Amino acid sequence: MLQGYQSWVFENKPVIIGSSAVGGPFEAQGNYAADFDILHDDLWLGEDSFEKAEKKMLEQACEKAIKKAGLKKEDIQFFLSGDLINQIIASSFTARTLGIPYLGIYGACSSAMEGLALAAMIVDSGFARYALAGTSSHNAASEKQYRYPTEYGAQKPPTAQWTVTGAGAVVLGREGDGPRVTSATIGRVVDMGISDPFNMGAAMAPAAVDTIEAHMRDFNVDLMQYDLVITGDLGKIGRSITKDLLKKHGIDIPEDRYIDCGATMYKESQPLIPLIAGASGCACVATVVYGHFLNRMRKGELKRILVIATGALLSPMSYQQKETIPCIAHAVSIEI
Repeated sequence: MLQGYQSWVFENKPVIIGSSAVGGPFEAQGNYAADFDILHDDLWLGEDSFEKAEKKMLEQACEKAIKKAGLKKEDIQFFLSGDLINQIIASSFTARTLGIPYLGIYGACSSAMEGLALAAMIVDSGFARYALAGTSSHNAASEKQYRYPTEYGAQKPPTAQWTVTGAGAVVLGREGDGPRVTSATIGRVVDMGISDPFNMGAAMAPAAVDTIEAHMRDFNVDLMQYDLVITGDLGKIGRSITKDLLKKHGIDIPEDRYIDCGATMYKESQPLIPLIAGASGCACVATVVYGHFLNRMRKGELKRILVIATGALLSPMSYQQKETIPCIAHAVSIEI
């Protein structure tokens, strides 16, 4: 049901009956390593390309989420997924493997919450008994597409972020035990004129603020009604800008109630991390939320969270044509 101008309320509150997170070697050394279902020690995963390795991780995440939900692939009516590779081939080729009716989406790094919101809408409306939503990213695949191949050894500026190698997936059902998806706010495209692909946090922060304000307006809620407000992959710089912009707009959120997955994914002691602004990529918010935060909800440590996944909607072509970076953010409320 439509709420306000750009938000949805899910009357039947679809249940997250299964979730999973798969990570790579850098994620295995990070702050959330214990919450991954599968961790790999090799970027190649035994494949002959980074793109095939990413597809393999997404397949593993989907199969693990379905298994944890106590279901089979044949029980799932729809699979929604998107990623960063050209023409979202990691998602499409995973759909080929799964054999589940498929809806490909693209929201860049906001794809996790875009997929979750759409899957919740499908289940809530009765158009499916079960829906699967997933997303993935791979550091080496993204670097060679959007910036420079890792073999080039290009130096990164302090504003740059490290693309997460991983995949996350959730299974939603109309009934069951677990955290429930209660509402969503669909974001607008916001472009503040930033054109630097090494400064994604600054580019995406205004979109996060725009969606947070829309969510508060449409539902007439205060952010203090959530145990945690979680943004996707703004990193340290984007998180700081978001805090400043919210404060300018009269929204002051305490430090202990606001977490950014990109700023907290890795430990400061890991190589390169002190030199860059944190993590990014479709799998950033997906693995942290579908792993760590859903686990905390199931343990009773958290009762209500608001997740805002941000995405930069640029492409190699738009960058080469000197376009600025349009960004978007989608918010989803999860309760138990």
